[in-house]
Amino acid sequence: MAAEKMSLSKAINASLRTALESDPKVLIMGEDVGKLGGVFRVTDGLQKDFGEDRVIDTPLAESGIVGTAIGLALRGYRPVVEIQFDGFVFPAYDQIVTQLAKMHARSLGKVKLPVVIRIPYGGGIGAVEHHSESPEALFAHVAGLKVISPANASDAYWMLQQAIGSDDPVIYFEPKRRYHDKSEVDTAAIPGPLHAARVVRPGADLTLAAYGPMVKVALDAAAAAAEEGKSIEVVDLRSMSPIDFDTIQRSVERTGRLVVVHEAPVFLGTGSEIAARITERCFYHLQAPVLRVGGFHSPYPPSRLEDEYLPGLDRVLDAVDRALAY
Repeated sequence: MAAEKMSLSKAINASLRTALESDPKVLIMGEDVGKLGGVFRVTDGLQKDFGEDRVIDTPLAESGIVGTAIGLALRGYRPVVEIQFDGFVFPAYDQIVTQLAKMHARSLGKVKLPVVIRIPYGGGIGAVEHHSESPEALFAHVAGLKVISPANASDAYWMLQQAIGSDDPVIYFEPKRRYHDKSEVDTAAIPGPLHAARVVRPGADLTLAAYGPMVKVALDAAAAAAEEGKSIEVVDLRSMSPIDFDTIQRSVERTGRLVVVHEAPVFLGTGSEIAARITERCFYHLQAPVLRVGGFHSPYPPSRLEDEYLPGLDRVLDAVDRALAY
């Protein structure tokens, strides 16, 4: 099959459809995922084609949704849970971190919980409070969970396929402001490792590392910097737990500088761990301190202020200039 250009949201829909077709044990659960097709229409048409027993509209009860998914996984199913918005996941946090993440270790490896939790996350859509958070670090800190985020339609399709096929629980963060961004998807391709970072733009002067919604901003920043003669390498991290430090290290050993970008607050964010680890690994290669760009350590603001809160092109380029000034 030839590659098809599709939006990120359509790629997720296609991936879910493939999973439902290929494995009768795959189920989709969540608020409004059935008849409505999800608030972002990501699951549109799936209940119509696969029935209410496999695409299940649940009550508004996130803890119950995840708890039910854990029980189904114990009986051999592969539930794919949708949390409607990032800020709605916290009623289920107890189930996720004390049960879902721990059961494999608690049972000395005898129990596997192949549960995927899809979470649309991040800002940029003009939404109200609890609809624009980036809580990935809260999950990456928990041993027993895989935490990933695609930045384009191809990764959205293949990373979800790999997550559903995993015997470990996966938190799959969907960059909702990129739902309509289109790119080529080859559904017959052989995907690379799920947790491998990828150099998406080569460069020589500095490494920009980002994931999810910020990869596009990083690429735009690299293109803008190129107009001033600066060669920026962009690394799409793709996975926040585990993190592919080897790919970042190889890049930084070439460029000597690193800026890490994410929407989440800089304070104790994913970038903090990357900065610390790369400083340890690349101390004698670094020509400047590792810099971080992200959201502020404050509640997510009203939509009219979110452009000031979200790290954009100017803040990324400012960090690039500061790193290159050393």
